[in-house]
Amino acid sequence: MNVLVAAASRYGSTAAIAEAIGDVLQSRGFEVTVTRPQDVAALSEFDAVVLGSAVYMGHWLEAPIALAHRIGTDLPGRPVWLFSSGPVGDPSKKFAQQMDVDPVDLQEVQKATSAREHKRFSGKLDRHNLRGLQRVGLSLFRTIEGDFRDWKAVRLWAGSIADQLSAANAA
Repeated sequence: MNVLVAAASRYGSTAAIAEAIGDVLQSRGFEVTVTRPQDVAALSEFDAVVLGSAVYMGHWLEAPIALAHRIGTDLPGRPVWLFSSGPVGDPSKKFAQQMDVDPVDLQEVQKATSAREHKRFSGKLDRHNLRGLQRVGLSLFRTIEGDFRDWKAVRLWAGSIADQLSAANAA
């Protein structure tokens, strides 16, 4: 079974989550392609898709949304899982809790893909990636800088996808 793991990432944090998902699936015996959504030329070679995006200002990036619409057209009936990377910040702080909501685009992407599940993972924010007003804004909210990705949760979720694919393959 050939699985596509495609994720849009501005600074590499979400791409690292996609790589971790791909590693788990590959370790479980699946053929895996991990790439950026804009680099996916053909979908017909894939039996399943895991699609993800970094979330900025409550929205997915454009490339995975466009791919989601292609999946619905080119891969009807194939299993799809979605993940989002964000929010950032100490989860015990009120500001991070307020950001811990599904992306605005999620309903559109779920409808386009008939996704089985969506998983939201905390992200990473490095001040060195920010410019101008974003960097100034970060000085007001210092608790949102850092790496908040939960690698155990990522691996567990990827394992559950592998279990579902294995069960479907055995049937």
